[in-house]
Amino acid sequence: MTQTIQLPLWLFIVIVLFATVTALSHFLLPSVRWFFRRRLEKAVARLNTRLTRPIEPFKLARRHDMIQRLVYDPQVTAAIVDHAHTEGVPENVAFEQAKRYAREIVPSFSAFTYFGVGIRIARFLANTVYDVRTGLLNETALKNVAPDATVIFVMNHRSNMDYVLVTYLAARASALSYAVGEWARVWPLSVLIKSMGAYFIRRKSRGALYRRVLQRYVQMATAGGATQAIFPEGGLSLTGRVMPPKLGLLSYVVEAWEESGREVVFVPVAINYDRVLEDRILISANNEGSRRFRARISVILFYILRKGWLRLFGKQMRFGEAAVVFGQPVALSSYAPKPDIEVLGADLMRRIESEMPLSFVPVLSRVMLRATAPMDHDTLQQAMQAEIRAAKTNVLASRDSIRNISLKAEKHMLLRGLIIETDGTYAMNPAEREVLQFYANSIEHFYPDAAPAS
Repeated sequence: MTQTIQLPLWLFIVIVLFATVTALSHFLLPSVRWFFRRRLEKAVARLNTRLTRPIEPFKLARRHDMIQRLVYDPQVTAAIVDHAHTEGVPENVAFEQAKRYAREIVPSFSAFTYFGVGIRIARFLANTVYDVRTGLLNETALKNVAPDATVIFVMNHRSNMDYVLVTYLAARASALSYAVGEWARVWPLSVLIKSMGAYFIRRKSRGALYRRVLQRYVQMATAGGATQAIFPEGGLSLTGRVMPPKLGLLSYVVEAWEESGREVVFVPVAINYDRVLEDRILISANNEGSRRFRARISVILFYILRKGWLRLFGKQMRFGEAAVVFGQPVALSSYAPKPDIEVLGADLMRRIESEMPLSFVPVLSRVMLRATAPMDHDTLQQAMQAEIRAAKTNVLASRDSIRNISLKAEKHMLLRGLIIETDGTYAMNPAEREVLQFYANSIEHFYPDAAPAS
């Protein structure tokens, strides 16, 4: 026992490394993890005192535990067996497929990333690119909602900037969990998005196993009280109008809801812009009859970098206004005893339309499209005022600022070449008619005489 043993240096180093790893994994790391876990819990508890809707334990659960819970769910297990039988593969192969789907869907929420990094980035981006306007109810929309209710923000989808705007404006309410399309599954964006609680969905997937895994995750999140945000249209609007809903995610929520269980409350959110960053791409896709876009998130990144560069040299001009309005919350129980998913979807989209902000570039676009002759400056402003009154909806501006915003909209459209000034008169640029129609479509439901887009 006291004999001296000679070892090669490389072997001694390997033994020391293995001993160090063993000591860390069995003795030190569990204590360190526990220490940081306790600090995280205390930080989240302090954060919850400032939020209208505290962060739910469901979001704070470990991702590995959530994946295990999902793949061993009885309904998912049954879907695995059916998939194995249908595809003629062993059940263990089908199980691994379900596990891959679960890993793809389940986020890894980090309160620090969401509130420490994500909110700051969202605030910076939103205010760099746009003048952000909000509705009167945005701050108080959730105050009368039962504390134990699951809140789901339901929004129209105009731009990929929608995620940024709503994340920023809902920061005081709670941490939102988004259903994000495959456009965001690129590194490092995917890591950031997952750490902020978003989950990826394959909108074109028709596999029964994938749909079951996604369905059960959405239902577990809803039952766990997780605050969510979904786009019922299922994609960006190609025409500028609010599109009919695709009822997949909504149907998952309704199917698992019980009148005697946790209440589900929908908050309609209407979003409108003076400029949609992807407008020409969306118009082109609509003309081609395809939803294949030449660019997606890269378009936003390009504009943001360009804006940041101009800001450094004091040459920045924002892309007009971005307006976000939260509507009156509506409980799923109000559609009881058995909610009809078609009725629910149509009603939520109607509520979104009724709250749509009357942005001034869309108003001016409508004026230009209806004009039969060039107008001087005063006539143009009077026509805009007439359209604003005819809409009979709330305007997110005081009377004194309406004229200033109208002038900004006019300048914005001149700079983009959407309208042309000749000898003090203004007219539509015929080459930009489709762009004007795209913006006018966003508010056409306020006017009974609205003409269809050409």
